[in-house]
Amino acid sequence: MRLRRLTLHHFRNVGFATLELAGGRQFIVGANGQGKTSLLEAAGYLTALRSFRTTENKLLISHGQPGAALAYVLEHERQQETHVTIKLHREGKELWSDQARVTKFADHLGRFPTVVFSSQDLMLVRGSPAHRRRWLDLTLSAMDADYLRALQTYTRALAERNALLKAGRTEAAELSAFEQTLAPAAAKLITLRASGLAALAVTLQAAYARLTDGGEAVSLTYEPNFATGEAEALLARLAAGRARDAQFRTTLVGPHRDDFQLMVKQTPAKDFASEGQQRSLVLALRVAQAAWFQEKSGVRPVLLADDVLGELDPQRRARFWSAIDPESQVIATGTQLPEADRGVWQVFEAIDGAFTEKAAG
Repeated sequence: MRLRRLTLHHFRNVGFATLELAGGRQFIVGANGQGKTSLLEAAGYLTALRSFRTTENKLLISHGQPGAALAYVLEHERQQETHVTIKLHREGKELWSDQARVTKFADHLGRFPTVVFSSQDLMLVRGSPAHRRRWLDLTLSAMDADYLRALQTYTRALAERNALLKAGRTEAAELSAFEQTLAPAAAKLITLRASGLAALAVTLQAAYARLTDGGEAVSLTYEPNFATGEAEALLARLAAGRARDAQFRTTLVGPHRDDFQLMVKQTPAKDFASEGQQRSLVLALRVAQAAWFQEKSGVRPVLLADDVLGELDPQRRARFWSAIDPESQVIATGTQLPEADRGVWQVFEAIDGAFTEKAAG
């Protein structure tokens, strides 16, 4: 897939911008705070109708504006030239594909894969379980409508059960009503997370080997809060834990407390890996994600590199380029232009939310 035109209207700090993208390499150069990351966020929003930076759509809309809009023109392996428009409102969104309204967002999933390489990806190693769960939910939701439905069902039922607990309403009948919805959705999430992470782990090892000398074993291990994907077992656990949940006024068991562990040489990367190993590991995780997206969708993802190349030493930058699919479109950002030996880039300069194409050379 190639992104050929991207239009932003009242998105973040971008009032209006249209970029005509030619070739397979685009670079957005500019100082911090000029809209570079907002541009990549807009490009990445196409995949799962979610931002990689925030869970709240209202934060994507320019201050003082009632809504925002994003428009894409794409060259697509399966659909040829495709036009997609997304309209963002403070309480929801609209999706249009080739001038037809898409009412079931699940039908959109898997069609337009993008993968974001971000300077914040180190939090996947160093950060909290919540950060890793968000990445996992975004990754699996982008390719699997069943996963998205289970996640939405689980999140709603969990919020309702927690609202009862916070209000001090601990009657078994009331809690049970939400548990009957919660448990099957939780079982689905546990099963799909286990299989998804197992598939990503296989590709992760190969990607890490290309980014390093290849002598270190790495792994990706699911750490579910509740070990079985059986709804009846989780129902029993929720019922048995009602008194404790009432004491803490929150649900203490379920996929909302899951985690996964990244390991280097059979030791937790968070605690024992060097900074260089951690950076290579999160790059490898994104490369693995791109390969998995392509396998699941049959579409080559667009790679969005947000200010990551400048943080790598020359050797790691060279290995990064050797690790990614050379046929993939790459849209990158940075405060300085990339090395000339990395081929021809179409360059745009970002200044105060405006993007100006610079002449080659």
